Amino acid sequence: MQPQTYYFGGTFSTPLGQMTAIVTAEGALARLAFAGETRAARRLLQGVEVEWQNAKTAFVQQQIEEYFLGHRTEFDLPLAPLGTFFQLRVWRQLTAIPYGTTLSYGALARILDCPTAARAVGAANGANQIALVVPCHRVIGENGSLTGYAGGLNIKQALLTLEKMPR
Repeated sequence: MQPQTYYFGGTFSTPLGQMTAIVTAEGALARLAFAGETRAARRLLQGVEVEWQNAKTAFVQQQIEEYFLGHRTEFDLPLAPLGTFFQLRVWRQLTAIPYGTTLSYGALARILDCPTAARAVGAANGANQIALVVPCHRVIGENGSLTGYAGGLNIKQALLTLEKMPR
């Protein structure tokens, strides 16, 4: 996040714990994180002016609640991710992974026409700052194993299980 930009923050409860949302003054989602991601959140927010007003992030909370209730499989929130050109490409592609499905890092690299960049895709995936909405939890190891997730592997497993449930 850039220090010259003003942000609003809010926290709310989900079935998997507290989440924090940070939105721009224009109302675009810049950060969405589970409580376990505090170290990364602190680093991200250094030198940034954030006014904590849950009313300013209520639109994010509403869509997240709908997701956990099984009423939402896609998000239509305006996003304001900050990253490198490659990270933005990866994150954009993450939003194309359908609800209830998974993709390996290697498969994602091939879709991006970078077949040897699975590790770089993994690094970009790990740098994702907008949990759930940019669904990095849907990316798994080539052998089907669960790999890192900023919110913790237990959260990743719970999200994948939720998305596999009949609707």
